[in-house]
Amino acid sequence: MALNYIWAAFFVVAFVVALLKLIFLGDTEIFKLMVEGMFDSAKVAVMDIALPLAGVMTFFLGILNIGEKAGAINFMARIIGPFFNKLFPEVPKNHPANGQMIMNFSANMLGLDNAATPFGLKAMQSLQELNPSKDTASNAQIMFLVLHTSGLTIIPLSIMAQRAILGAKDPSDIFIPCLIGTYVTTLVSILIVGTYQRINLWNRTVIGWLGGITLGIALLLWYLSGLSKEGLETFSKITGSLILMSIIVSFLVGGMVRKVNIFDTFIEGAKVGFETSVKIMPYLVGMLVAISAFRNAGAMSYLVEGFKWVIGLTGVNTDFTDALPVALMKPLSGSGARALMIDSMKQFGPDSFIGRLVCIFQGSADTTFYIVALYFGSVGIKNTRYAIIAGLIADFVGVIAGILLGYLFFYE
Repeated sequence: MALNYIWAAFFVVAFVVALLKLIFLGDTEIFKLMVEGMFDSAKVAVMDIALPLAGVMTFFLGILNIGEKAGAINFMARIIGPFFNKLFPEVPKNHPANGQMIMNFSANMLGLDNAATPFGLKAMQSLQELNPSKDTASNAQIMFLVLHTSGLTIIPLSIMAQRAILGAKDPSDIFIPCLIGTYVTTLVSILIVGTYQRINLWNRTVIGWLGGITLGIALLLWYLSGLSKEGLETFSKITGSLILMSIIVSFLVGGMVRKVNIFDTFIEGAKVGFETSVKIMPYLVGMLVAISAFRNAGAMSYLVEGFKWVIGLTGVNTDFTDALPVALMKPLSGSGARALMIDSMKQFGPDSFIGRLVCIFQGSADTTFYIVALYFGSVGIKNTRYAIIAGLIADFVGVIAGILLGYLFFYE
């Protein structure tokens, strides 16, 4: 329901702002500008974004399907299994929910959204079997959902694809910042929910995992902080592209070793990639047209200037505020945030500070309200307890981390 109000508000607020401009400022071109912009955005959503995206998604989802059949998800599940057992002490070790949750997170980390959702829904159903109060979220269900909303993803595939379509010099240069941002959000999610549920986060397994990864991230940031601006861009460019190509090659080699019919498997996944691109087309059209009306009426400028004024009172640099609409939309709607991200890259350029920052925001968290509605709704849970609050706190920390990473990597 929140998205319904937000989408309608884009048009209503745009109309009111334009009407006030017409009446009080005598701007006779404002409504013509809005309508022309709406038609142009509808065309751009289909011809310049959705259709080119189909090619990129077709290729990469085909490659990811090979990785799935080659056992990449099962491999990751075996590695992180002991860690997740500590985070869900109420779930018996031999219960099917454990494997389903691990498969869900593993698929998400590889960017396999289509595989992750069925695993996630099945895991929520299995956790519901253990839930003594069927209309109230259990501790395990809240931990699972909040971790899911943190959006931990190793490969920000769709973001890099959009950057490539919009002409970024190096679409993968946001790879490392997105990876760090999504890890920070996930870490905060674990700490918030784990502390509230009084889970022993100080045991050897949890400390080993969280401490090891956090130390690695800290050392990486320490190393990067000593590099020049050009050095940072070069590191991000080379590392992101190298990791992505390494994953592609490892999936192909792994598939051949496991005697997977890699080309047929690629075609199978590629078909899903094309279908996915077609499915998001109506969402892109709807949101980009609404955002176009909101921006061309001048409402977006007023909103951003308001943020700049408030934040400016603190003496903090306000150059990041043009990217805040994406951060505000992300917990509510993935398609809405994606549309705002695209709109920002078109307006400021994909290689601008704002163009890169909106990508970090998009890659550092997931759609909290949508995931709550989907997963809890699938098992009939009405009382979500503190799940939404914990998810939103993690989202806020992700925004702060995204801003800091944006300044570290891309601010000139």
